[in-house]
Amino acid sequence: MSMLPSDVKPFRFAIQAYRSESRREWCDLARKVEALGYSTLFLADHYLGPGELIAPTGHRVQTLASIPAMAAAAVVTDTLRIGSRMTCVSYHLPTILVKEMASIDVLSEGRLEIGLGAGWLANEYEALGIPFDGAAKRIELLRETTELMIAAYGGDPVDYRGQQVTSHGYTAVPATIQRPHPPIMIGGGAPKVLGLAGELADIVSINFNNSAGVVGSNSIASSTADETDKKIAWVREGAGDRFDSIELETACYFVSVDGVSEITTEALMARTNLTRDELVDFPHAAVGSVAEICEALIRRRERYGFSYITVGDANIDAFAPVVAELTGK
Repeated sequence: MSMLPSDVKPFRFAIQAYRSESRREWCDLARKVEALGYSTLFLADHYLGPGELIAPTGHRVQTLASIPAMAAAAVVTDTLRIGSRMTCVSYHLPTILVKEMASIDVLSEGRLEIGLGAGWLANEYEALGIPFDGAAKRIELLRETTELMIAAYGGDPVDYRGQQVTSHGYTAVPATIQRPHPPIMIGGGAPKVLGLAGELADIVSINFNNSAGVVGSNSIASSTADETDKKIAWVREGAGDRFDSIELETACYFVSVDGVSEITTEALMARTNLTRDELVDFPHAAVGSVAEICEALIRRRERYGFSYITVGDANIDAFAPVVAELTGK
């Protein structure tokens, strides 16, 4: 039985995967994530390989497409939750995405988490030949895609008519295992998208504000302790009375457990321009001993409400003792 106060959510941990070169490598990774006690295996939704357009963005290359990889991970695991962090709504026809995600929920026997994002990597849009609309239009598409999903998974005949998404005259199949629908996670780092997330999502992912279209100094500056407090306030404003039911997630992009990484506190201070004290509340870093990282994550849960923590696949082994300590697994 949990000894946590009733308003404190227990920790969950996820791995976000980027590089798997074969079926065996991917399936072995999924099984390992499950065996080490992580809650969830996430994939992002990026399509660019190495080249002149991705190089200046600072973004990693993702080898496998997310939807087929999620399905494959689902069928080789038993308890691991499978998720997208985040599926870019610009890249998928919403009505098709509804069926694809429902199918993964069925194949996983109810272990899907649907992450949705408005999209931000302008160079990827250019490479894929997809128009990079203004933020307002991309967020409108995110809203309408989410609303369509919620409506379609309700089991009634679909009749959704938005500005960008229209669908009617059928009942969505297959029915999802999770009712009323798989948990929906919406993520971002700017006021409008986080307000929308607070309004509609079951899980809200607090991320960098990458409106500049690259991962860099602006991303760090948008994620200090004070800026993160603002992000939580935007979620709370959108959520109203339902805020306490929302699970708050964030990612630690800078990880070094017991020095098993080239990342040190001093190197991170130089990279982020944050002081040693400021790094303690910087939500996107986990640097120190297992005990120090656990203490920092507990402190951040108290300050921000973060109970769902994601780390990259390169840190799966090093971070496992933190998972074990904070989940008892």
